[in-house]
Amino acid sequence: MAGYTLRTDGGARGNPGPAAAGFVIEAGDGSVVRSGGRYLGETTNNVAEYEALIWGLETAIDHGVRRLKVCADSELVVRQVNGVYKVKHPNMKPLHAKVTALLRRFERIEVCHVRRSDNTLADTLANEAMDTRSEIGDGVGSGWGATQGALFD
Repeated sequence: MAGYTLRTDGGARGNPGPAAAGFVIEAGDGSVVRSGGRYLGETTNNVAEYEALIWGLETAIDHGVRRLKVCADSELVVRQVNGVYKVKHPNMKPLHAKVTALLRRFERIEVCHVRRSDNTLADTLANEAMDTRSEIGDGVGSGWGATQGALFD
């Protein structure tokens, strides 16, 4: 599929614990066109994974991307987004619904699972944001993820 690739990663130290989201958008030639990392506060790993995907999708839309391949290292999120697994936790349903709505805005979309070793830049950005408790990069929005940790408070 010609177009762009979105790589996303979220993580929490402890579960729940301090968490962050990271994403990278690559052009067809592999060059990075947008990227970011964002500290999310205290939340779970699964929430952080969804937050990374949402932020990456919103930034891809902002960048004008119409065809997108999403690569994420969260097997749970990928399988939920692709309809293989049901979303059972009530706090995860709004995040899944947001992803579903964003995916509809693309002309062509593919969501696939990758190994963590194939997702190192998104992981690095999430960890840097977690370490510095800040937002880095050029993702869309400002302060977008600051309240998401409240889902599990």
